[in-house]
Amino acid sequence: MQVSRRAVLSTVPAAALLAVVGARPARAAESTDFATLMSNMVAMFAGTVESNAHPDVAAKLSAIDSTARTWLTAMDQAGAGELFKGVPLGTSDVNLKRTSQSLYEIALATRAPGSALYGDVAVRRRVIDGLATMHETWYGDQSKGYYGNWHNWEIGISTDVSRTLVLLAPELAAYRPDLPATYVASMDAYLRNGRDGDVDLNSRFHTGANLADITANRILQGAVLGDGARVGKAVADQLTVYATIDPYDLRHGVTDGYYADGSFIQHSSVAYTGSYGKALLTRVVQSVKTLDGTSFAQGGELVGVVQGWIVDGFAPLIFEGYLMEVVKGRAVSRTNTGYADVAQVVEAIVDLSGYATGSDATALRGYVKHLRQSSRSALNPTTFVSPVSIVRYAGILADASTPALDLSAAERSVAFNAMDKHVHRRPGYAFALARSSSRISKYEYMNGENLMPWFQGDGAYYLYLAGQDQTQAFGVDHYATVSPYRLAGVTAPVESRLTIPQLYGTMWYENPALGFTSSSESQNRYVYFPRGTNDFSGGAVLGAYGVAGLVQSDDFAYAAKRAGELPDDFVAYRNATATKSWFMFDDEIVVLAAGVGDAAGRAVTTTIDSRIAAVPDDVVLSGKRRDGGAWSGTGTARLEWLRYANATQGTSVGYVFLDRRRATVTLDEVTASRRVVRLSNPDTLVSKRVFSLGYEQPAGAAPATVAYAIIPNAPGGALRSRATVLVNTSRVQAVIHSGLRIVGVNVFAAGVHHAGHLAIEGPASAIVRTAPNGATSIAVSDPTMGRDTVTLTIHGRRLRVVSADEGLRVRPCAGGTRVDVTTRHAYGRTFTATLR
Repeated sequence: MQVSRRAVLSTVPAAALLAVVGARPARAAESTDFATLMSNMVAMFAGTVESNAHPDVAAKLSAIDSTARTWLTAMDQAGAGELFKGVPLGTSDVNLKRTSQSLYEIALATRAPGSALYGDVAVRRRVIDGLATMHETWYGDQSKGYYGNWHNWEIGISTDVSRTLVLLAPELAAYRPDLPATYVASMDAYLRNGRDGDVDLNSRFHTGANLADITANRILQGAVLGDGARVGKAVADQLTVYATIDPYDLRHGVTDGYYADGSFIQHSSVAYTGSYGKALLTRVVQSVKTLDGTSFAQGGELVGVVQGWIVDGFAPLIFEGYLMEVVKGRAVSRTNTGYADVAQVVEAIVDLSGYATGSDATALRGYVKHLRQSSRSALNPTTFVSPVSIVRYAGILADASTPALDLSAAERSVAFNAMDKHVHRRPGYAFALARSSSRISKYEYMNGENLMPWFQGDGAYYLYLAGQDQTQAFGVDHYATVSPYRLAGVTAPVESRLTIPQLYGTMWYENPALGFTSSSESQNRYVYFPRGTNDFSGGAVLGAYGVAGLVQSDDFAYAAKRAGELPDDFVAYRNATATKSWFMFDDEIVVLAAGVGDAAGRAVTTTIDSRIAAVPDDVVLSGKRRDGGAWSGTGTARLEWLRYANATQGTSVGYVFLDRRRATVTLDEVTASRRVVRLSNPDTLVSKRVFSLGYEQPAGAAPATVAYAIIPNAPGGALRSRATVLVNTSRVQAVIHSGLRIVGVNVFAAGVHHAGHLAIEGPASAIVRTAPNGATSIAVSDPTMGRDTVTLTIHGRRLRVVSADEGLRVRPCAGGTRVDVTTRHAYGRTFTATLR
């Protein structure tokens, strides 16, 4: 398995990875390497004569040609101060990026065999002239450039220009041989977050996906210039992104990248597999393809590392071809759906499978077929970047010898504790939980995206039901129509908050005198992606079962404002309080909460679920009151159970109330613009029927407890839970599932605490399961990630070890069995053992 290769490589320091480059042959600077490298890039983006003759590529070629012709027309109609009509230049970095991309897209058509513009020298020279004019008038003057977003100057424009220089290299050599060196010098000068016009591995801007982008560009630039040293240095820098992040031995202080549990982080503390993570996946696979056949080529072991990312990082987060919301940062507010996200991942897997061997290659190809067969939205290969990838994809689908096979088990519980997320999967559903902590951001807002994110990391969860088009349940329309204060799983104060643009009139808080600029560290820490102030966020996994816990907290911004560390005009919002646990079984997820309330005396709402449906859908709400009477429709009552059913979609969810509190049920038609969550979204109105179920606490109420079970795909008739609440306080929360003989526990407070026959020295998370044959399985973790040891005692039974993870010690004690777990530097990892 490639996972083992990854495990081996993850133990190698980043410095040792650089030796891969240092060992390359002396012939690396020979011109044949550069010619091969550039030929690979052209084939990747423009296709080849063979690939472009394939019938499945026809639509891609048509799109390439149509886009180029659109931009040529816009170039013909351009007025003063622009290269393309309607894209004025001089003050907008976005328009400059759009201009560079348009030039690239025209150049691409001239190098794509089968395009009507293929080989058109006149058009190529128009692009070159456009590049020259862009540089001379709007890009080359360093004193006038670098306004707006740093990413456009250091990555975006450079990506377009570097690719265009490769596409037009033969024509440039004959027509404007000076232009490549001129542009590369300017691109170096704009790399202002680097060092001396090059990558700086100590820069917070040169990490993860951003570093992969920058180095990919510099590889192409080195090939165009015939500069082997530049290519070699870029490859060496890019190799550092393959190293698994060790939070206890950070290299260059970088926390961005993949972790041992499959987590991916970008922007220091944002769970980001679904956006920057897939961008990194795409870029490194493209680099593998670009360098193929050259002496700069990366080793097969690194292909295994990337396969590990797919197996451990992506596969658990993709359900029936849909990439989950919990790992997308601000990208959750974009109109592209989770299905489109997966198409990008699929292209990378298709290409990677060509470099893997044996069973690894078979597994990757099988996963491609699985995604195609399980997706509720047809994957459109025209969206692939490469025509060659389209042909490879068609070949995989047509290969009858490769069976479709998921890389993630149908029954699986995955604790991504390094990024405070958990995914629990069964054949009929997937449950995704988003937490936060002093380590991981509560949410990400930036650049007018994800405008109302305040509670997305406060235990918000998403229940994906099998067989449904997930865009009808989640995606941008979910965020546009569901109240941000009533996301499923969230406890929030009853108040109205303002977005960043509403608060400050700009897309960030501006105060240069105090270190607040658009991309400053202060902006990141307090505005863009603030972390929580709590340490407890994590959980444990035992086989296919999981437990997770969270102490809800204020974020860094509120804590700093309260301490007098932020200006008077900086607005920070106070959170409600709650201590929460999620116990994830087969047919139900049990949720406990204690200390639910507000220290400031505000009213508080705790949402059990919020779901959207199309306005015409046949939605039925039915249930049973505590007094035995039947329930239907909306209102407030003490309920025993409730069933939400969308007969049109064939979906249902049940809710069993394990306490006696009054629940409020609503079903409203909501119309909103997609622009309410992202300024650049189309001002498209969407109407949905929004179901919401939750508890309302009036202002001044004492802290409350909450206990309920969620039943995915709930059948008709009476609903019940097999779980019993053992304890539900702010110190300990525990349940026992009678059918599975599982006890799940979260201990939030220090000291020894009891739950049933267990005694646990907290803080800790634990699961204990007793089999009918007497075998006992245990799982233990430290959700604070700060403890050296955790101790669990099983009373009433003397047990011996059958198997145990390293670091777990079992010994008899008075009245039972004591388990000591060394959790130091485990970073939330679960330790398991089987006893008898």
